Amino acid sequence: MRHLLDFQGWTRGQVENILDTARVMAEVLERPVKKVPALQGFTVATVFFEPSTRTRISFELAARRMSADVVSFAAQTSSLQKGESYKDTLLTLEAMGIDAYIIRADSAGVPHQAARWVKGVVVNGGDGRRAHPTQALLDAYTLLEALGTLEGRKIAIVGDILHSRVARSNVELLPLLGAEVWVAGPPTLLPQSLPGARLTPHLDEALAEADAVMVLRLQKERMEAGLIHLQDYIAHYQVTEKRLRKAKPHALLLHPGPMNRDIELEGTLADSERSLVNRQVRNGVAVRMAVLYHLLVGKEG
Repeated sequence: MRHLLDFQGWTRGQVENILDTARVMAEVLERPVKKVPALQGFTVATVFFEPSTRTRISFELAARRMSADVVSFAAQTSSLQKGESYKDTLLTLEAMGIDAYIIRADSAGVPHQAARWVKGVVVNGGDGRRAHPTQALLDAYTLLEALGTLEGRKIAIVGDILHSRVARSNVELLPLLGAEVWVAGPPTLLPQSLPGARLTPHLDEALAEADAVMVLRLQKERMEAGLIHLQDYIAHYQVTEKRLRKAKPHALLLHPGPMNRDIELEGTLADSERSLVNRQVRNGVAVRMAVLYHLLVGKEG
């Protein structure tokens, strides 16, 4: 693996290697001193052309926990505001000796282009509606931690599937680990096809006998574009305690965040024992440590 852009061409073995390393990194994070010298001498840049809280901080913590130097780039205060291109920005960073670039962009394909422009490792931190591979890895890690195996497990993803990079990456990844993935949402927010998943506009069908339910954020811009009316969405697609009875008893709940309580998910469920939301955030650091380790050191070690 030279870069992590998506999961096209990945094998189950490659995914399991990352997840196995993440378990080791999780043990490091339980120590009184949560730091190892694995990336000492490396410089990691978080290059975010789009705002982020969880992903950026998670990657920066992951790099620092392994003793890397970290450069944090924010588009709002950069030369992009003066007309500089993405390419020239990345080449400027490369001239400063960056070893790994965590790239988030509102346009699909930017991390793929970056992998052609720079010599360092590129990790896709989310590009447009296309992919968010480390989110899918931490989701898989969290599910495995709770369920033991994904073989034969039914995972339902609910919400704005059409515009969701999280849904696309999970649909690429989870079947590699043996899961059966269903996606559900309003017809206006479903793609015509999504290889690796079964699509349905009927929430109850997706929830039926599900082992876990991943709820996606309903974005305001979709409502403003007339793709869905808020009250209609709440009435037919909000995941509630009553609707969740269609799933298996004690079915687990995930959400990539940020969450709109009482819109896509009933607020009390977000705080219930079946919610894995905070575990997802916690596990994100260990998983991203594993990704950086494999890309920067694993091939040498």
